[in-house]
Formats: sequence, structure tokens, C-alpha cells
Amino acid sequence: MTKTNVMRLLEAAGIPYEALEYEYDENDLSGGHAADFLGLPREQVFKTLVTRGAGGLYVFCVPVCSELDLKKAASACGEKKIEMIHLRELQDLTGYLRGGCSPVGMKKKYPTYVDETAVLYDRIAVSGGRRGVQIRLDPAALCGYLQADMADLTE
Repeated sequence: MTKTNVMRLLEAAGIPYEALEYEYDENDLSGGHAADFLGLPREQVFKTLVTRGAGGLYVFCVPVCSELDLKKAASACGEKKIEMIHLRELQDLTGYLRGGCSPVGMKKKYPTYVDETAVLYDRIAVSGGRRGVQIRLDPAALCGYLQADMADLTE
């Protein structure tokens, strides 16, 4: 497996992780395919979503089996209202393509929030920064690296 920027950043920070490869499915918008292919519970595989509010951009990581509750997410980041960014903006804003968007290594550091259910697991998986790559790691280590807050973010 070719190392991604996500892997290099985590290694430089001394954060242990496990890299997992799967066959990317262009039609899977939820991330559920990755969990199923890797034999991981969908509650432990987190998708990365990027939103916009009056104060700028915000990143949210929620389980692939859940939907981001925009009202809860807005409350978590102190906004009255937030909305998902347009897909066509994703690469320019983050450096990542849909299906390979990781909370680690975006072009800029955006305020990041991880669904509070992450604490229920020793390890969760997030995108490894490329389609077909997931990174499994300790959620506390991920939040510490990202300076992310945990919050109730799902419906």
C-alpha cells in the first residue's frame, strides 16, 4: 500500500494506526460499503463531512450508519445554522475527493467535531485520505491530534 499524507502526518505525530485497504465503490455515498468490505461494524467507521456556517467551515466525523443532525452540529460549533458544502467545493477546500476525505491533513485546519459515540470503542476508522483506504486508530488520539471536540451530532 502506498503511504498517504494522512499516514505520514500520524507517524510524524507518533500516533499508532492500522491502514486498511478496500475496494472503493463509486455508488456508495454513505461509507457503509467500506465497513462491510473490511468486516467492521458500521458504528465504528466514521465518515467526514464538511459544513459551512457564518463563522466559516466546520468538519464533522460521524458513524457511516448515522446522519449528521445539522441543528446539533450547529449547536456544537456555536452557530445558529450550518449547511453542507457543495460537493464541487470539497477538493478545493480540503484537498480531498468525495470518498477519500479525511479529517487529518486537510489544506487548512478547520474546527473539527467527532460524534460522542466514538468513545465507546478502542479504535474507530476514518478515511486514510484516498479512496479505498481507511485508518483505524484510538479515537482519543485522533481527537487530540485534531484538537477536536466530541459532541452529540447524529439524529
